[in-house]
Amino acid sequence: MLDVSTRAYEMMIIVDGEEEDAMVDDVVGRVEAWLNDGESKLATTDKWGKRKFAYEIDHKTEGHYVVLEMVTEPRDMAPLERTLRLADEVVRHKLIRLPDHEAARRGLIEA
Repeated sequence: MLDVSTRAYEMMIIVDGEEEDAMVDDVVGRVEAWLNDGESKLATTDKWGKRKFAYEIDHKTEGHYVVLEMVTEPRDMAPLERTLRLADEVVRHKLIRLPDHEAARRGLIEA
């Protein structure tokens, strides 16, 4: 069980629409491997599938959307973001720290 100083995060990752589902699983696996280095856990993985972009991003019109919820002790999330930023198959990603009341509502941390 994680202690009370844990933090909940939500991350959306958009993988290039031309990539196969195996590449999406590989990206999620890399995030999971990074989390396993400490007292962290990947709470949920929600694959939205391939969707059309509202506007063109890097000459691409669609991508595979994945939303991850994770719980971790306070740690520097910059290495994870750097890894995703450098991955050619990742078109965009966004990491947000969930407010404690929202994380508790979702059942990620204890209130």
